Amino acid sequence: MLRQYELVDRVLDYDPDADEGLLNRAYVFSMQAHGSQKRASGDPYFSHPIEVAGILTDLRLDAQTIATAILHDTIEDTVATPEQITQLFGTDVARLVDGVTKLSKIEAQTESERAAENLRKFLLAMSDDIRVLLVKLADRLHNMRTLHHIGKPEKRRRIAKETMDIYAPLAERIGMYEFMKEMQTLAFAQLEPEAYESITRRLEQLKTGGGDRIAKIGSGLKLLLSRHGIDADISGREKHPYSIWKKMQERHISFEQLSDIMAFRAIVPTEEDCYAALGQIHRRWPMVPGRFKDYISTPKRNGYRSLHTSVIHADNARIEIQIRTPDMHAEAEFGLAAHWAYKQDKVRAETQHSWIADLVEILETAASPEELLEHTRMAMYQDRIFAFTPKGELIQLPKGATPIDFAYAVHTDLGDQAVGAKVNGRVVPLRTVIENGDQVQILRSKAQTPQPSWLTFAITGKALAAIRRHLRHVERDQSIALGRKIYDDIVGRLPAQLGSDALAIALRRLKMTEETQLMMAIARRTIGDAEVMEALMPGSAGADVAQAAPQSSAISIKGLTPGVAYDLGDCCHPVPGDRIVGLRRPDAGIEVHRIDCPTLAGLADRSEAETDWIDVQWGSKTEGATARIEVEVRNEPGALGTLATIIGQQKANIINLRLDNRDTGIHTNVIDVEVHDAHQLMRVLAALRAADVVHVAERI
Repeated sequence: MLRQYELVDRVLDYDPDADEGLLNRAYVFSMQAHGSQKRASGDPYFSHPIEVAGILTDLRLDAQTIATAILHDTIEDTVATPEQITQLFGTDVARLVDGVTKLSKIEAQTESERAAENLRKFLLAMSDDIRVLLVKLADRLHNMRTLHHIGKPEKRRRIAKETMDIYAPLAERIGMYEFMKEMQTLAFAQLEPEAYESITRRLEQLKTGGGDRIAKIGSGLKLLLSRHGIDADISGREKHPYSIWKKMQERHISFEQLSDIMAFRAIVPTEEDCYAALGQIHRRWPMVPGRFKDYISTPKRNGYRSLHTSVIHADNARIEIQIRTPDMHAEAEFGLAAHWAYKQDKVRAETQHSWIADLVEILETAASPEELLEHTRMAMYQDRIFAFTPKGELIQLPKGATPIDFAYAVHTDLGDQAVGAKVNGRVVPLRTVIENGDQVQILRSKAQTPQPSWLTFAITGKALAAIRRHLRHVERDQSIALGRKIYDDIVGRLPAQLGSDALAIALRRLKMTEETQLMMAIARRTIGDAEVMEALMPGSAGADVAQAAPQSSAISIKGLTPGVAYDLGDCCHPVPGDRIVGLRRPDAGIEVHRIDCPTLAGLADRSEAETDWIDVQWGSKTEGATARIEVEVRNEPGALGTLATIIGQQKANIINLRLDNRDTGIHTNVIDVEVHDAHQLMRVLAALRAADVVHVAERI
């Protein structure tokens, strides 16, 4: 453990103007506050915050951050109060300590809720001052270094998984790769102990059997570059065990089949030397196709810059080489911390990275702990691609992203209003996967709103959160409207007219505060119709009265959105013009079925608690829907084209087509057709039946 004078000397070595008094006061206060507390290892608890502070001195952070590290556990684990911290160390240190303090006292019902709430508060604090993240990462790193002292295996695994899921990706996102690699290695040893032991043992065998192979390759690389006037500092290493294991899992190969387990780094004086060195390396050894990355011209989102390439060295061994300048290397090792300013006036570093802002936006719109964790892990973990706006602005996205993800990455309003996209000048659907280097232009309309179908192909946390937020608002508004229609029908079934204050009295009886709350409950059937009748007019829900009071009129679904306020049954595919019935289930939207749907017969014997039938009808201006038809055609050239032509001539639109049976003479096609109403569907079927190639055309 660092002694008081050693810690202070470390800070003064790189920042002679640091507040020495602040550091001394923090050291003494923390030591006294923690007193005789012990860690699982048996060491004094006070040793932990001092070691965390020591880690941060390697990053050359300012005195306030070092003091925060020393004090970061005092509020939670001792009798110290936030007021004391503010009084003794100032508001900035107190704010940082509050942001870093572990949040284990939060009571939550599930592990995911606890993790999500910790992450939520942590991200909010981090978005205000990135030093919160730097201290927290150092805290987690030291905890991982001492994790083996914890006796309970399940607790070790929980901490390791949290580190792997949240803290290692956070370290990677701000470019602190050394932190990330050590966290991953330590967590991997706990989560996959057998794989960890196997890989580390084989790495040791390679070192023993291969002698100084890494040193030889490094010397040859240095000699090659020096011959061409490039002064390079070369270092080599085996990749860390988790990185090797991850590649084995992704490629489904064994350790012996993995060829690129050695990595080398060439640090050269200038950016021009980077490209010159790359040229000489590629002239000397064959490059592995697809493995070259230029992060100098297109830096990673966290600011990381370097050239990456893999070449086939002697004996068909693949080696990875990174080429960078000393400044690039400092940023690669310490990430955002490398930008910290040590000036006389203590100007704060620029800390608001755009990805942090994205995460904060996600946490503000996430509806559940699971959704928050899902989106933030997506935002932190996925590999990135680069796409450009028409004006040349660089947008970074995860692999597999679509134009809808691109639109939301540019601006939420642009995403909400997207109707299509042009990729490299060609109009494409919003579900098209963007490739690296594509130029993307979003086509927009003020009349557009986010659609439920977007959730099937959007992949970024920001896009998914924005779409779900809009759909939740729409669902709420439409559920209230639907609930009000059902409420009016319930009132019409009462034996007498209601008084003016009957609704207010009913809300009190039902222990509800707002009228909209009741309408939502009626629409989603979290409250029964009889219960509403009884609250409005006590005694009205008696058996005799209830049986004599059927639904008075059909509920119109005009103006409601399929997939939001109600769902059209996949079993019968109703379209406007069909006679329909609604199935209302507890805490769910209404399912709309055709009156002759076979599924309904199977539900006839269910109890009222499981099924609640309501009479619904299409609105007069209801938009179209999708019907499913089965068409048997003769197996001859042009038959499928004839089907498509006939359907198009009837102004219908093919959504999906599947070949079901392929007999020698007859093929059966199942086609989803978008039509305006049942009459148009009948015209489509009639036109198909009239064609020579069609054997049978029926609605499913």
